[in-house]
Amino acid sequence: MEPLFLTPYFRPKIWGGRKLNTELHYQIPDGKVGEAWVISGYKDDASTVTDGPYKGKTLREVYLDHPELFGNPKAKEFPLLVKFLDANDNLSVQVHPDDEYARVHENDSGKTESWYVLHAEPGAKLIYGHNAKTKEELEDLIKQGKWQELFRYVPVKTGDFLYVPAGTVHALTKGIMVIETQQSSDVTYRLYDWDRVDQKTGKKRDLHIKQSLDTIKVPHRDPKLDIKREKVPGAEITTLAQPPMSPHFYLWQIDVTGRFDWKFGKHPYLLVSVIKGEGEFICQGKSYSIKLGTNFIIPNELKDFSFSGKNLRLIISAPGRED
Repeated sequence: MEPLFLTPYFRPKIWGGRKLNTELHYQIPDGKVGEAWVISGYKDDASTVTDGPYKGKTLREVYLDHPELFGNPKAKEFPLLVKFLDANDNLSVQVHPDDEYARVHENDSGKTESWYVLHAEPGAKLIYGHNAKTKEELEDLIKQGKWQELFRYVPVKTGDFLYVPAGTVHALTKGIMVIETQQSSDVTYRLYDWDRVDQKTGKKRDLHIKQSLDTIKVPHRDPKLDIKREKVPGAEITTLAQPPMSPHFYLWQIDVTGRFDWKFGKHPYLLVSVIKGEGEFICQGKSYSIKLGTNFIIPNELKDFSFSGKNLRLIISAPGRED
């Protein structure tokens, strides 16, 4: 059994840039590219297995055809999605629905997500939450277009972590790069888009005011994060998110300082992204070179494995509950 190394699926975006190439060294399409879906089993936007017995197949195909690699899960679709985002301009201000609303109105899952900030320009502030105290105040501020009064701006710096539950008003702003771990869903309701005009169509992009009003949580409350750090032989482990606070996924930052043997045996599989440095992934007597921008899945059968490096930083996630 081998790890499943993956090739990203790239998405052009009106707010995108070229840092997915210049910073992460991906071979991206021409133009403004905003997103690299590096671990994705989402519909037609799935990442592709790079080599091994499943080379050329999408992650979605492997998940559906070989459930044993994922511990024979109950979830019919691959439940998580990992992206790198390059905000070369402000993203639209948006909100995502919870599972119940998304099932009824979109025939999809909801979207709770999280951001680990890979880079932020000095003084960067992103939009996270809103200032309305009641639904009536929220609707009134939206109708009057009092966006700066409505939006809550939060300063961020490289290395910060934000958990973004469904129902949270949010937007990355110019000069920020993140790795995003989320439920596998692409349901997004645009609340505001800076009055931008799409150069291809010559029109403003659609807004979703009714759906936004339906799904925005009022008043906004920051989730209570319980971030824990632990030094172990060969690494420092930072637990960023886990149930019950984060019902859909576990999330860790692993800083490898030597040889680190993984001890979390209860998870059916793991999603791994390298966000700094280089090193090796070692399992079943084989060693695989990994570096900034490498992404792979450790399947169910691989229970004993190690990471080796001296300046290696990983973001690792695992699925949470199964509905």
